[in-house]
Amino acid sequence: MKIAIAQINAMVGDIAGNANKILDFANRAQLAGASLIVTPELALCGYPPEDLLFRDDFKQACEQALMRLAGQVKHITLLVGHPHAENGRLYNAASLIENGKIQTTYHKQCLPNYSVFDEERYFEAGDTPLVFSHLGAKFGVMICADGWESGPALKAKQAGAEFLLSLNASPYHMDKLETRYEVIAERAKETGLPIIYANLVGGQDELVFDGASFVLDETGKLTQQLPSFVETLSYVEVVNHQPVKATTPPPLNLEAAVYGALKLGLADYVNKNGFPSIVLGLSGGIDSALTLAIAVDALGADRVKVVMMSSEFTASMSVDDAVEMANLVGVQHSQLPIKDLFELFRKTLAPEFGDLPFDTAEENLQARIRGMLLMALSNKFGSIVLTTGNKSEMAVGYSTLYGDMAGGFSLLKDVPKTLVYKLAAYRNSLSKVIPERIITRAPSAELRANQTDQDSLPSYEILDAIMQAYVEEDLSRSAIVKLGFSEKDVNRVTSLIDRNEYKRRQAPVGVRITQRGFGKDRRYPITCKLKFD
Repeated sequence: MKIAIAQINAMVGDIAGNANKILDFANRAQLAGASLIVTPELALCGYPPEDLLFRDDFKQACEQALMRLAGQVKHITLLVGHPHAENGRLYNAASLIENGKIQTTYHKQCLPNYSVFDEERYFEAGDTPLVFSHLGAKFGVMICADGWESGPALKAKQAGAEFLLSLNASPYHMDKLETRYEVIAERAKETGLPIIYANLVGGQDELVFDGASFVLDETGKLTQQLPSFVETLSYVEVVNHQPVKATTPPPLNLEAAVYGALKLGLADYVNKNGFPSIVLGLSGGIDSALTLAIAVDALGADRVKVVMMSSEFTASMSVDDAVEMANLVGVQHSQLPIKDLFELFRKTLAPEFGDLPFDTAEENLQARIRGMLLMALSNKFGSIVLTTGNKSEMAVGYSTLYGDMAGGFSLLKDVPKTLVYKLAAYRNSLSKVIPERIITRAPSAELRANQTDQDSLPSYEILDAIMQAYVEEDLSRSAIVKLGFSEKDVNRVTSLIDRNEYKRRQAPVGVRITQRGFGKDRRYPITCKLKFD
């Protein structure tokens, strides 16, 4: 028996387009000799559809597309994920299509309601296993979170399943694939059944689904691995109810996986939302350099434009390095110096500012002039502005509202500064696109004379470690101090994190690559009197 895994890139809301893609994959699989094809979770409507699920017209469109799909699939059995309304309740479902009809439908039993998931807001939980026969074998069905608990897999085993099929929309974060292996292997071991794990691929707002579908034998050992971050149709050979071991590509290292997630997340955000191109400010610093490298890899140099907006505080080496990189990657670039604009703004504000000293007001003014210029280019040419700030800056508020935060997509929003350097080194290991001096020189916003990021912050190694403990692990200040950090650094960093929630709420969406991004993962009140230890 040959079973096809349709690791597809579905677009939320494009019900007709998704149905056509599923049909195309099914036809190709049938021609390749497969008798059964499995799609990811909610493949028909895309994941997560969020409050679209409250709309009756959306649910009706899904139902109609499912019925049309059933009539079009020929000579192959299709297991497809979709929302299913029944008796006034809505389920996260999977239907078995065979011989032009919907034969049976499974309702997801375990609804995740944590991290980026809030399925209890929309769906009712099912409680009944589904086992179907196909070419003499009995297959049990699970949907994503069903595999993270014992119950559904054991129910399927008790109902006679000899093989488990799992439909998934499991988003990426660092080291997620290893966690999936461990969890799904437990299901295989406790049931003694092989498992096909079919996962969604593609970017959807802040989430990136990495695909990386896989197959485990009845002992939980990996027998087949599909590629990450690529839409693909692959096949599993099954003999005597067991998967045949296939060639498995080596796993991606951390930097390669994160880079792939960022590239896919950016490409899908730009393309699925219909932007013709992107524009970004190239400063000669590491963040904008990495952003440019990913943008070119994701979209091609012909769809990327960079603008260099030097001021009186911009070092000549910054301009030189920015020009060198623009030439290395082959993008269109221009220079719009802001010195005269800055002076005009200062002159206009002089009656209000009086003799007050130069401070963050003037620093932020420069960032806002740059943001205004980029947004003007966006309006004129339809390009989306990429912001270039990283997670470390977003955490402590070292970013300017309506300045360097102005834009449509924040590519590095969830990437700590220390990881930015690792990703730059990784990209240069493939081919040199980032000038070495950009990587080695001390980071600076260049908004005043002789400025560096570490003037008022601890080193990024310390800042990022404190940020991870406080944001991703929810540790208290005292617990972080006990890890070996100075109380002064801990209080400084955590206070800045608490104080700048209002800024993060106004930041553009960006790719999530950690377990606790500044988005759906972390929902803190802006107005809050509570003081933590």
